[in-house]
Amino acid sequence: MGMLSFIKEAGEKLFGIGKAEAATVAAPAAASAEQVAALNQSAADAIANYIRSMNLNVDALDVSFDAASETVTVAGVAPDQTTKEKVVLCCGNVSHVAQVNDLMTVSAPEPESQMYTVVKGDNLSKISKEFYGTPNKYPQIFEANRPMLTHPDKIYPGQVLRIPPA
Repeated sequence: MGMLSFIKEAGEKLFGIGKAEAATVAAPAAASAEQVAALNQSAADAIANYIRSMNLNVDALDVSFDAASETVTVAGVAPDQTTKEKVVLCCGNVSHVAQVNDLMTVSAPEPESQMYTVVKGDNLSKISKEFYGTPNKYPQIFEANRPMLTHPDKIYPGQVLRIPPA
């Protein structure tokens, strides 16, 4: 996938607690290089823990965060394309993340899903009609984005969703 852009104001608020939050606001002049590196590592750890909490198993998972560019770099070997795409979405659908540098590989390659950024007024049925020609395939989009989505009605503007091939 390479480099993917996300809306940095949207997403999970993983950096709201502790040192990880400071990584997103630390100015280079206000913090030493060691402090910035430690804060970036705290943010990367928070994202890696979020990925694990979604039960997405990736061999040799490596997550890094650069607050200056608001970029997450993720590497590792996913068992399938679906897991890889969900990991990238977990990284990008985090508040204060503007880009994800996807360096992951897949054990069993499959066709890639399309990505869709939710806009105000969207619902899964409307998105399903746009991509599949029928609103009745919204469960396919919902299932493709589980466990990040817990309910079909709980999507928000700026969130990026996987749209699997028909």
